[in-house]
Amino acid sequence: MEINFAWACASVVGVVFIFAGIQKLLAGIEWLVQAKQLRPPRITQPFVPMVPYIELVVGGLLIAGVQEIPVRMLSIVLLSSFTALLFARLAAGERPPCACFSFRSTRPIGWSNVTRNVGLIALLVASIV
Repeated sequence: MEINFAWACASVVGVVFIFAGIQKLLAGIEWLVQAKQLRPPRITQPFVPMVPYIELVVGGLLIAGVQEIPVRMLSIVLLSSFTALLFARLAAGERPPCACFSFRSTRPIGWSNVTRNVGLIALLVASIV
């Protein structure tokens, strides 16, 4: 694996995913309670408890540079789905606590959460092109 701009961009997102996954696992059931307040679509609800594990695996793969393009594209889909959920809640005037990184944050979601995710998606796009 060559250390270059593309890898560095993907690795930043990988570190964010790993941090978020660890924080969620440390929070245990308290994180799940907050995550459910975001009201994910019914079809995705069975997968909500798996989010921390998915973040850890995907984050590790991004840093390790394994299957670079498919993993980066999967990461874009993952972040886009999180961002769409945040956008939907904000557009509906709802501001539940952000369960993005930890249950410790009781700050309600805001447009800064969407902006952060768009920035992470931009890093992933930059790592592909």
